[in-house]
Amino acid sequence: MRYQSLLATALLAAFAVACQSPFGTAANESAGVESLQRSGGNAPAMDRAQLLEDLRILAADDMEGRLVATAGSERARAYIISRFEQIGLEPIGESFESTFEFARPNGWSPSTTGTNIIARLRGTGESGRVMVISAHYDHMGMRGGEIWNGADDNASGVAGLLATAASFATTPPQHDIIFVAFDAEEHGLQGAEAFVANPPVPLETITFNLNLDMLAMSQERILWAVGTYHYPALIPVVDAVAARSNVNLPMGFDEPTEERGADWTHATDSGEFHAAGIPFIYLGVDYHPHYHEPTDTYENMTLDFFQDASETVIDFAREADRQLDMIGDASGR
Repeated sequence: MRYQSLLATALLAAFAVACQSPFGTAANESAGVESLQRSGGNAPAMDRAQLLEDLRILAADDMEGRLVATAGSERARAYIISRFEQIGLEPIGESFESTFEFARPNGWSPSTTGTNIIARLRGTGESGRVMVISAHYDHMGMRGGEIWNGADDNASGVAGLLATAASFATTPPQHDIIFVAFDAEEHGLQGAEAFVANPPVPLETITFNLNLDMLAMSQERILWAVGTYHYPALIPVVDAVAARSNVNLPMGFDEPTEERGADWTHATDSGEFHAAGIPFIYLGVDYHPHYHEPTDTYENMTLDFFQDASETVIDFAREADRQLDMIGDASGR
């Protein structure tokens, strides 16, 4: 994921003071369920225990940091596919796996094979527009004999993606949704680049990308929504979800600037969708001391926040599904 600046940390702290959530920790679970009931109609409450189990398993030591093209990555991929199958998603084609080749930087190897994991859930409508919900599953692997577990970056995003898929599998969306776990994000968004270059459905039908990258660590209970500077038609969507959310959901970090780390537009996989003219919202937390450190472990996450943030992700996905035709009309897709 992105490089973060100290300025971003200061902005986060200032926002937290001004916009602290009125919900106390003891009320988190009931408030989160109520928000989903208000926004999702008959949508079931998220399985909070399964969410944590997915995070714990993907960030466990035996995944060895999920570095692309390693045994740990293969184990993570097998787990994600098993969860896709358990949820009831279908592959597009014969397999959930979609391989691609890329050259690693710094001369590590002339070519490396990455593997995206792609699934589809068919909608009940007939508009032909498609939403892609994404999160990268790779991380940094092992360094100096230490495992860089990548709990927040980005086992948390994958766990949130699985929770969202499970919700839609129970109460189907209006539009087709593609769920994709990208590989090799940490090597320059390689999985997302390969997906956009060779999409499993016609690119012109992909109307919106909701990208999840780092959902599990925020003492200030802030989940940033990035992308509305480029796609202002999405502001009412963010506002609607923020009004129901049990976490703070500000917009920002998407305006061009000379300040390093202050524009996250191209900092994660949604940047490849934006480069192709596809509207996006990227949901993620800001810098914290465990970012790209071996201390990014399950035990160091703010788990109550992560559960509430994931419920907000599900609500956002449902709101985007309801508004997908508006999003497409506003962007000419």
